[in-house]
Amino acid sequence: MGLLKLFVEGSEAADHTPNQSLRYALGSALRGNTGPGFSLGALWLPLLLWGCLAPTTIPGFSWGAGSSAFQTEGAWDQDGKGPSIWDAFTHSGKGKVLGDETADVACDGYYKVQEDVVLLRELHVNHYRFSLSWPRLLPTGIRADKVNKRGVKFYSDFIDALLKSNITPIVTLHHWDLPQLLQVKYGGWQNVSMANYFRDYADLCFEAFGDRVKHWITFSDPRTMAEKGYETGHHAPGLQLHGTGLYKAAHHIIKAHAQAWHSYNSTWRGKQRGLVGISLNCDWGEPMDINSPKDIEAAERYLQFCLGWFANPIYAGDYPQVMKDRIGKKSAEQGLDMSRLPVFSLQEKSYIKGTSDFLGLGHFTTRYITERNYPSRQGPSYHNDRDLVELVDPNWPDLGSTWPQSVPWGFRRLLHFAQTQYGNPPIYVTENGASQKLHCTQLCDEWRIQYLKGYINEMLKAIKDGVNIKGYTSWSLLDKFEWEKGYSDRYGFYYVEFNNRNKPRYPKASVQYYKKIITANGFPNRREVESWYLKALETCAINNQMLAAEPLLSHMQMVTEIVVPTVCTLCILISAVLLMLLLQSQS
Repeated sequence: MGLLKLFVEGSEAADHTPNQSLRYALGSALRGNTGPGFSLGALWLPLLLWGCLAPTTIPGFSWGAGSSAFQTEGAWDQDGKGPSIWDAFTHSGKGKVLGDETADVACDGYYKVQEDVVLLRELHVNHYRFSLSWPRLLPTGIRADKVNKRGVKFYSDFIDALLKSNITPIVTLHHWDLPQLLQVKYGGWQNVSMANYFRDYADLCFEAFGDRVKHWITFSDPRTMAEKGYETGHHAPGLQLHGTGLYKAAHHIIKAHAQAWHSYNSTWRGKQRGLVGISLNCDWGEPMDINSPKDIEAAERYLQFCLGWFANPIYAGDYPQVMKDRIGKKSAEQGLDMSRLPVFSLQEKSYIKGTSDFLGLGHFTTRYITERNYPSRQGPSYHNDRDLVELVDPNWPDLGSTWPQSVPWGFRRLLHFAQTQYGNPPIYVTENGASQKLHCTQLCDEWRIQYLKGYINEMLKAIKDGVNIKGYTSWSLLDKFEWEKGYSDRYGFYYVEFNNRNKPRYPKASVQYYKKIITANGFPNRREVESWYLKALETCAINNQMLAAEPLLSHMQMVTEIVVPTVCTLCILISAVLLMLLLQSQS
């Protein structure tokens, strides 16, 4: 794609507090490695020395946007789709979702495929990351029961439409919407049999779409899926199996990922020539006190319990040692004979290790981390197992919502951590974005523009540092259903009017800005980037006028579709009655 450029703008683009970072680097380096073959501090000196290198050519870098099936498609029971655990969760009516909202219609994406492809073309993206709905393809979740041919055709046509527009599909097999019947019958990811059912599902997708899809993601953010689904109960299936359920679910998800990778590697790779990876989300953890060995250890522990939990088995064959030690120790203190963290056999370790052709990395914000010991008598929980506290700096830019805060420098550090920890794998940034600021003009999302500039600039610095980053996916294309938050948070480049039955889309200012980044393959110079910002905001007035006129247009549409036909029908009936009366009077 030509020249990938580095944009440096004063202190904003400089690395975060160089003196602090240098003290952190020196302090950690003097302490030695904080984990197997790795020192957090070893990252910081290269960051300081290589942050402002001249531009270099990065051929084939891909810019994109993302979404997921459940959050956008709607049509929850249409054309043969089976129910998912999220359908059951949102339909329970027990206040589990803000406003008791559902995704029954969501963005109506199932019926607006061609319209959304036009939006992607307008955005000038190179790729689109989306997920397949497991229950839309396999209504019961089991391939041997039934394959929904209408679901297969829907995704096949969608993939064709993307390719026709020169947009590369990056396809996620599972983004949280497990078929409900697998949950009811087997207990979902608490059951090891899910790994076999997932492999069968993956094989169906490889067979049906693999001739055109060359980038596969097995799972999207499985840590959140396990933690909120089986620990806190905030997500479907809503279970609260404290300190046990999430580890068991994660154990089976990792096995399922490995089975899908091996199936592709042995059966499909030879003729399809594609790649299979996983997408893991993690915030950056910065030590609260860089002079405190305990805080430094807590920060690494935070990263290992977050990213390492899934990445370490895939890249090194087993869970991070700190997880095994901490959970094992607390389990023994709680009177358990075995650790609450499951154990991989030697054969399983060998089978799982190396099962990723690339690392998908999702990232949104940063937390300061400090040590805090939680007594084992408080009971088993993921929160207590980590022995740490997450804090937010009140001086960080406020986006107007509780999460995320804009902390761009943490992104670069996380990318370096992944590079160093996992042997410099190819990395695709699979999620990065900001939700809607409160009390703002709906389409003039200047805070999102600032977020994009800061985070993309830090990613470009990481590329200059030598991190092997292949692509960037901004989250997300559309405003959509945001899980337990319903429709209260808006991450989209395009505003969706959910109160209108047609679910119209309107471009926000960030559309114009991101389009410029993609076209320039980065940031050319300060003056030009400032002009992008001004031109992007110029679009707001026009688009906001369109949005403001929407209630009137909807009213006119209602008049056209309902009132006018009704009046015409009444006129015809009255005319018929008058004609009958006239005929009767004449006779």
